[in-house]
Amino acid sequence: MSTPQISTAPTRPRGITHGTSSSTLADVLERILDKGLVIAGDIKIKIVDIELLTIQIRLLICSVDKAREMGIDWWSSSPYLNPKLAPATVQTDELNARIARLEALQQALPEMASAVIAEPVVVEKYET
Repeated sequence: MSTPQISTAPTRPRGITHGTSSSTLADVLERILDKGLVIAGDIKIKIVDIELLTIQIRLLICSVDKAREMGIDWWSSSPYLNPKLAPATVQTDELNARIARLEALQQALPEMASAVIAEPVVVEKYET
């Protein structure tokens, strides 16, 4: 009588197969910057139906080229980001003139003080 032989061939574990390959962080970031990502949210704080605080958050993440395609390029004309675009205001001119006057007064004060001390003070006494 012959004994049956059992094959002990290695079997592969059966798992879930995915149709897409995994993306790295760089791939995800590139996709976000290329297409853009918008995050919007509102935070409201209320007590007894009285709204105390509302914060609206709008966040757009994209590349500079994509933003320009959408018509967003505020950074190129902002006087805060480009000092060449900052106009000289009247208030700045007034402050500069005031500083110049104060500095001139500060320089003149020692001369004025020495002139006052150098002059003799005459006190006349009147008898009645």
